[in-house]
Amino acid sequence: MLYYLAGYLVQYFGPIRLLQSNAVLICATLYVGFFLTFTFLPKFYKWLPSDRGREFSVQAEAAKGKPTGAGLIFISFFVLTSFLFAPMNSLQIIIVLLTWFTMLTGYLDDRSVNSWGEYRKAFLDLILCISAAFALYYLREGYKDSGIVQFWLPFVANPITIHPILYILIATCLLWVSINTTNCTDGVDGLSSTLVLLGLFSVGGILYFILGHKNIAEYLLVPTLASGAQWAIITFSLAGVLMGYLWHNAFPSKVLMGDAGSRALGFYIGCAVMVSGNPFLIFVTSSIIMINGGMGLLKVALLRFFKIKIFTNIRFPLHDHMRKNRNWSPTQVLLKFLIIQLLITIGTIGIIFKVR
Repeated sequence: MLYYLAGYLVQYFGPIRLLQSNAVLICATLYVGFFLTFTFLPKFYKWLPSDRGREFSVQAEAAKGKPTGAGLIFISFFVLTSFLFAPMNSLQIIIVLLTWFTMLTGYLDDRSVNSWGEYRKAFLDLILCISAAFALYYLREGYKDSGIVQFWLPFVANPITIHPILYILIATCLLWVSINTTNCTDGVDGLSSTLVLLGLFSVGGILYFILGHKNIAEYLLVPTLASGAQWAIITFSLAGVLMGYLWHNAFPSKVLMGDAGSRALGFYIGCAVMVSGNPFLIFVTSSIIMINGGMGLLKVALLRFFKIKIFTNIRFPLHDHMRKNRNWSPTQVLLKFLIIQLLITIGTIGIIFKVR
């Protein structure tokens, strides 16, 4: 909104042209999102539902009774700042709105007296993921001109054309896994939000500095994404509101994001990875999240559907194993998981962009 408004008002006030600078818009949305959430989130505590505690979770009683579902607030601020600062196309509008609806399904579960259950939530996730997958394919930049969508992959110099069925299958699976692994990682104050924040900064930087920059993209043999800067503005908008939430959630937390926050964050991270054109970037953003939460999902699925037992001596999510079996404090879990993710992020970026 401000981008287009600046184009109209620049003839009356020259300095307002700064609002047509992508770098300025990234900084503005980051700071505005942070201060909105930092300032107004505590004012909503009394209207948020109370945490019921997580079954089988280590030290679940410590969170019981705290206000939860804060994702309703900061994801709504994310939608507001995205529309305010980012010059969005139809695909970006749809992804932002689907992120809000993913939040809404989680919030309704947060406030429900009885949990919605795994299958009901999985079905809703599937609908949202399939909807996003179709939008990401058929509304993708350049699709109308060429009629094709391509992936650029590590170890391969040239882009690979992806059949629509295969693309939608990959996108749906990646989004579903991202939603649920991020949700499973939300169990230690600040852990999920800090890891996601690192992922947002990573993918936002890639979208803006590499894929959105023609010369750098050509040098690294990756396709240029003309809308990369706009996607970066949206991504840093989410990073800003998440930092505002994290200010209040740092151990010991005053408020919890609930499913409303974790599911929406996982959904958007997955969408940003698919927008990049390289699904392997999910390892840059979410390796620890996928190991921490994803291995638990795999363990349960194999046992429930195939009667196969794996990792019998390891408790999942992995952060529970570290706290219960290794006696790590919440701060140790947060810092050590963050350090590991940083090491993975740096190494994976080097492999993906240079080994081609």
